[in-house]
Amino acid sequence: MPIKIPDDLPASRVLEAEGVAVMRETDAVRQDIRPLRIGLLNLMPNKIDTETQLARLLGATPLQVELTLVRMTDHVARNASADHMAAFYRPWSAVRDERFDGFIVTGAPVERLPFEAVGYWPELRRVFDWTRSHVHACLAICWAAQAALHHFHGVPKRTLPRKAFGVFPHRNLAPASPYLRGVSDDFPVPVSRWTEVRREDIPAGRGLSVLAESAETGLCLLSEPEHRALYMFNHLEYDTATLAAEHARDADGPAPAHYFPDDDPSRPAENRWRSHAHLLFGNWIAEIYRTAPFDPARIGAATPSPRPS
Repeated sequence: MPIKIPDDLPASRVLEAEGVAVMRETDAVRQDIRPLRIGLLNLMPNKIDTETQLARLLGATPLQVELTLVRMTDHVARNASADHMAAFYRPWSAVRDERFDGFIVTGAPVERLPFEAVGYWPELRRVFDWTRSHVHACLAICWAAQAALHHFHGVPKRTLPRKAFGVFPHRNLAPASPYLRGVSDDFPVPVSRWTEVRREDIPAGRGLSVLAESAETGLCLLSEPEHRALYMFNHLEYDTATLAAEHARDADGPAPAHYFPDDDPSRPAENRWRSHAHLLFGNWIAEIYRTAPFDPARIGAATPSPRPS
């Protein structure tokens, strides 16, 4: 089934050219089914790139997904046009009374700041609390994963001596997890961060389990089943050229490791993580569909009502 996104969203043209099934809003209203409502709180500077990356993965699943783009209420995005934000994004204050089957919070280029120094930190904490009562399943990515763990469990983030940057092999520690179904024992993941959450800082007895990690760059994916929360510290959603663009932007920094063939930046990068990205997001959507109540009003209730067979 296709992903339902606004008719004129720039991502729709890219996805249609790639063969991703895209359903226009005007067509979706004629279908007599309830799509999964997925919210995306996009904190990344390049809004369109991030929208496209995540919509591509959500739209590849066999279920109809309705994507709602969300922004912080009072924060003004400096790298996105005001027209784009006004046309396609809703402030969190406008959706806080609604219910979502799934909600994604992206990273942000603020990871070297203390959490409390981020201007929208107070509202983001309210968003995290809201996901416990108005969202069936939440996926936090990169800095947002660190922020959510800090908010809910007091987990610190640690500054790295150098940026973890490149495509690194990761070990699948929980192949029986519904989120890692079909994922290889070892799989490559793009990494781009200056900070980390360490295994020894994960509190015991809080229901947090490590699903994947790397010998070189540490923790990658954590699960909190009680709240159907996933914490992804890295970037399976990245396009093939995303790390190259970051390298070009930070021209004085080292090239991303294990990314260019033979570590030669003059050669085009090859995408070795695409299939695992589709597996992870497809599994996440499938688990939401399997467990979410059919009646959206019951999202957040202790016992979900079953979907009709």
